[in-house]
Amino acid sequence: MRIVSLVPSITELLCDLDLSDQLVGRTGFCIHPWDTVREIPKVGGTKDLKFDRIRELAPTHVVVNVDENKKEDAEALVEFVPNLVVTHPLAPRDNLDLYRQMGREFDREAEAEALCEKFEQALSKVEARPEQNVLYLIWRDPWMTISPETYISQTLGLFNWRTVPAATDERYPEVDLADFSDVDRVLLSSEPFHFKAQHVAEVEELVPGAKVSLIDGEMTSWYGSRAIAGLDYLAEYTA
Repeated sequence: MRIVSLVPSITELLCDLDLSDQLVGRTGFCIHPWDTVREIPKVGGTKDLKFDRIRELAPTHVVVNVDENKKEDAEALVEFVPNLVVTHPLAPRDNLDLYRQMGREFDREAEAEALCEKFEQALSKVEARPEQNVLYLIWRDPWMTISPETYISQTLGLFNWRTVPAATDERYPEVDLADFSDVDRVLLSSEPFHFKAQHVAEVEELVPGAKVSLIDGEMTSWYGSRAIAGLDYLAEYTA
């Protein structure tokens, strides 16, 4: 098999399933595990693909994700890729299906079941915290957050941290921070916008009374094998 992965978290998962030797292409955002993926050719970004480069690599399989990649790009890939592997985890327990999907697709079923066991163990240790209303910011200028249907929101919900707004027509809506004066916390993610320490003070002024802090976006948004470490990270972060 010749695999091109266009999903950073799944690139890491495929490596953890002992498939790195069959990975022939990745996006520039696929950075884990770095010592392995740095040798794998890049084919552009998740939403800015270099189709000519992908053709040259002659993949038998290309892995995409409904949120990470454009529908029109997936449709274009179908024209010359024998197997398009589509993923769309929406909640933490969807990782079990994701592991097994990759295991069946790439003949790594035993390795996938081992990951399922590790995930179940991490999930069994999760304890709900006192309920808090949380504004999770992913972008600045304009300010953008997440909807309750996203993987991030569902993951935080395991710990009884409820993201706001409670309902929205968009998965990643633009917001006015003045509308969130009653939230308990504001979380500034490290991705896709890389919030830094100076942004904490800025948001504290705009959302007075809320506790504002930086959070590792990979640990909240990356499904796949990183989700196991993500549960441990959030258990400590929310304590």
